[in-house]
Amino acid sequence: MSKMKIIFGFVILTLFQQCYSFTGSSLTDEKTVQINEFPNNAALVNPALSQQFSTDIQNRFLQRTTLKGTKENPDILIEGEISDYSITPTTIGSNSTTNQTTGGIVQDSQNKLTITVKVHYENKIHSDSSFDRTYSDEAVFNSNLSQSDIEASQVKIATDRIINKIFNDIVANW
Repeated sequence: MSKMKIIFGFVILTLFQQCYSFTGSSLTDEKTVQINEFPNNAALVNPALSQQFSTDIQNRFLQRTTLKGTKENPDILIEGEISDYSITPTTIGSNSTTNQTTGGIVQDSQNKLTITVKVHYENKIHSDSSFDRTYSDEAVFNSNLSQSDIEASQVKIATDRIINKIFNDIVANW
């Protein structure tokens, strides 16, 4: 009886596999990619952001796809610019403590880092996939963080999310 269950399970799995196929990538014919540096054209300039973002997005595509990097006649061209980098105060945050003297509740203030990136994606093999889009993300943090702490942690959070969005829009075939 158990052999019959195994055979039945195998048959069902095989039928399911034939009916449903998930490729995971819309990049089927493309072999090469050129990812140009993303200059930081924001009013507030983080001096390390352009190089960090450019390196991180190149690594994402070269490590997680079969694409090979090139500087001449690529199948895919990805380029753009960092168009906004801003830190703004937000409403009073949810972290609270009780003031021992007055007994009142003191709430920590928070700031929000916003990064916006304009992307030009050109697919020379499947030109209907090409696009120009703007991606933005933010990270909310306690206002007592130093500028170096913000640049070390919060910038990485926001840029990783933006790179994920770009990567998914280009590679994912859902």
